[in-house]
Amino acid sequence: MVVKKLSILLIIIGMTVTGWSGYEWWTQKSAATFQPEKAQAISRDWEETDYQETVNREVVQTSDVTPQMKAKTGEKIGELTIPQLGYLYPIYWGTDEQTLKQGVGMYDTAFTTLPNQAGHTALAGHRDTVFDGLDQLKKGDRLYLTLDDTTYEYQIRKTWITDEHDRSVIVEKNSPTLTLTTCYPFDYLGSAPDRYIIQASLIQINEGSDSPS
Repeated sequence: MVVKKLSILLIIIGMTVTGWSGYEWWTQKSAATFQPEKAQAISRDWEETDYQETVNREVVQTSDVTPQMKAKTGEKIGELTIPQLGYLYPIYWGTDEQTLKQGVGMYDTAFTTLPNQAGHTALAGHRDTVFDGLDQLKKGDRLYLTLDDTTYEYQIRKTWITDEHDRSVIVEKNSPTLTLTTCYPFDYLGSAPDRYIIQASLIQINEGSDSPS
């Protein structure tokens, strides 16, 4: 009788843990909104993959306010739109585990900046939730980063895979750059050993995020 009760208790505990894990996964997965029409309405040129020149640093509106003064860790600061995938992703300040559970996180390092500071802007997201399917993107595809009613349009220059200890990805850049990072392989069970990287260059700035370019 005792063994039977213990078995039932273990089953209940197992079901509870599994149920909670599933709920937590679904909550994180739902952070990205699948709205193809809205995502693709952000620009008439979202399907164009021909090479576009990178915007000069001098053209980008710079700011004297440091990124650390812009937001608190975990605070929503903007939105990432990927028309090719049909998704809109909320962006939060920071890349700690708690922040990444909310959605996409923006790196806060000595080497990275906000888009209006004409440097290296970097975002991170979990491969099995918000950044699931990121490997479908290719060179030439467009990415749109919206902060404070200004949309920064980027074009993917390259994608690659590297190991988790590579410190050459999140570094200072001399031209306006957007980098997306996530774990790899995408179908790996457990803590993935590698990182999937997408790097894009700024090609246009649009004031007023509600107006297609």
